[in-house]
Amino acid sequence: MTERKQGRRSAKTADETKFQILMTATKMFCESGYERVSLRNISEQAGVSHSLIRHHFGSKEKIWFAISDKLHDYMEKYMLDLLSQIPENTPINELMYQFDIRMMAHLILVPEPIQFIADGIRQEGEFFDYFIDKNGKLSLIFNKLTDEFNAAHPNNKVELAEQKWIMISSAHAAISLTPMLKAIWMEYGKDPQQCLLDHWELFNRYSASSLCIAEEKMLHPTTLEELLLPMAACWKHCCCVEEFSSTLEHSESDSSQ
Repeated sequence: MTERKQGRRSAKTADETKFQILMTATKMFCESGYERVSLRNISEQAGVSHSLIRHHFGSKEKIWFAISDKLHDYMEKYMLDLLSQIPENTPINELMYQFDIRMMAHLILVPEPIQFIADGIRQEGEFFDYFIDKNGKLSLIFNKLTDEFNAAHPNNKVELAEQKWIMISSAHAAISLTPMLKAIWMEYGKDPQQCLLDHWELFNRYSASSLCIAEEKMLHPTTLEELLLPMAACWKHCCCVEEFSSTLEHSESDSSQ
């Protein structure tokens, strides 16, 4: 029994270490870019040895792939959970509208996925190809919504590529051009959060117009946080510690018996 408990503690410690490495690497890749971050930089910031990082992941490239996989899994879960929160009898244009504007709020307030994706695309080559291949599941969600909307609104069809590009480019602008965003909007007495809300409102109006949403059906939150699902507050844990969470659950279950 003692050996089993020690084994669980060792597994828990290993998962905690991997979590720390992944979170540190994610932050550094997003802020500085993959090329400017070394394994030694990650080890120093994470507070673990260089050899331990190599033991768990092997290389910086494999850390990138691990983060990419987890981010895709998280984004897929977030999208599906978001859709599940919208009543089933909601007309497709209203459903798609709510999905779009809530996803935009998430992309603005949780910038790491967009930052990571943008840096991966800049690397081109294998990273770009890997991201495109992994993006299939996320595209299926957009494809299904767009097909259903176009079937219900044959005289006002929307282009999937346009919808995706407007969302991604708008979110990326809010993140990468934050100083400029604040400089422009704060001239009019807006605080930083209001600047982001005003930027989101531009997308809100575009989405409502393209999806035939009446003014009374539009959402006008006072903060973007109102549009987030609870899981957004702990996205890092949702993203990177599936094994760690499982270990904790088993440990707590055993200790209570």
